[in-house]
Amino acid sequence: MASVFDVATYIIEQLGEMTAMKLQKLVYYSQAWSLVWDEEILFDSPIEAWVNGPVIRELYEAHKGIFKVNQGIFVNGSASNLTPLQKETIDGVLDFYGDKKSQWLSDLTHLEEPWKKAREEAGIKEGERGNAIIKIADMHEYYSGLSVTKSSV
Repeated sequence: MASVFDVATYIIEQLGEMTAMKLQKLVYYSQAWSLVWDEEILFDSPIEAWVNGPVIRELYEAHKGIFKVNQGIFVNGSASNLTPLQKETIDGVLDFYGDKKSQWLSDLTHLEEPWKKAREEAGIKEGERGNAIIKIADMHEYYSGLSVTKSSV
């Protein structure tokens, strides 16, 4: 199975330097759409419902304090660990979300059920810090209902 660092490395290789927040959201959406399109978990790392949207803590710890991330930052990641199908899925995500700004992506996640449900179930109020886990099953259920195919993104 690919690691979150493999996914992050591939995304940076495809799009170049970006904010750490944007990378977090693109990795999140890569996981979400892999669940729907491929019926596979892309990486094992849990995703937490932070105040600014979904965050993978393991990835955050590697870029903590860095505003913009670029190639070479994740020494534990290699795009060569991804299968062609995984790359195709990530490419579909990047085609749709890749040109969006960090704040736009963060705002979008705040409108979507997986992030809201994780925070609600944990009793985390709006604007309050928290680290509730976003459940894979909730991601699959929500994004499956959007009826989006790889070719339509």
